[in-house]
Amino acid sequence: IPSHPQSLTVLQLVACGLKPFLLARGAFFLHNRAPAESSVVISTSLADLVAGSPRAKWRHIMSNEFQLFAESRSDMGKGASRRLRRLQERVPGIIYGGDAEPQMISVELRELKKALETEAFYSHVLTLKLDGADVQAVLRDMQRHPAKGHPMHVDFLRVDKTHKITMNVPLHFINEESSIGVKKQGGEIHHNISEVEVSCLPQNLPEFIEVDMAAAELDSIVHLSDLKLPKGVELTQLALGDDHDQPVAAIHAPKVRASADDEDGEGEEAAGEE
Repeated sequence: IPSHPQSLTVLQLVACGLKPFLLARGAFFLHNRAPAESSVVISTSLADLVAGSPRAKWRHIMSNEFQLFAESRSDMGKGASRRLRRLQERVPGIIYGGDAEPQMISVELRELKKALETEAFYSHVLTLKLDGADVQAVLRDMQRHPAKGHPMHVDFLRVDKTHKITMNVPLHFINEESSIGVKKQGGEIHHNISEVEVSCLPQNLPEFIEVDMAAAELDSIVHLSDLKLPKGVELTQLALGDDHDQPVAAIHAPKVRASADDEDGEGEEAAGEE
């Protein structure tokens, strides 16, 4: 092990899964090998590390941008798509919409699979690096392998800031355990839907919509009209009329199930009567 304190510190950081990049004398930039939301500039003083409280300055990065490198393709048909997947490990796709003509493209399989691990990717405006140009788009459709589950084909829709788009956005339920109907009244929460269809301009597209269950009481129902929407976002179902104000979640008393002993007792009583 190198005796120099700075080198020893770097090895310790690498062992923790961090990549150090030299910024200046005595300081390193650390980037987690796994996708992370934060970066850190940290002192390399060995005394600080031994004390357990290194002088670190955290900088939170709200990086919600997604970029995919895409290539245009001319070969069409099932045979060409199979060769693309097997020989080049790329996923065929298409991008359409806007004023431009539909264009056949492909994206790297590994890069796409990594992006698909993040929920926000499905309801976020993406940047496609296509033949040297940046194209704003959203993921419109995707076909997966029926057995293995990996992506087989992807559809992207071009977007611009002046035209509204319609997308499905996931729901995030919060304060369920602390809600009145659960904590104080002993109820159980049942989800009716897990996502909603919204209409908005691309720059207003939310990654998710929160459903706050804190004030929900026993036997209450949360409807679409009860959701708090971000500015500029509309629910397409509510635009169709009050009849489409469907339930989102409800709190009901838990069902009482008969125990095995109760069932045996009932069976003995029935046999005695006979």
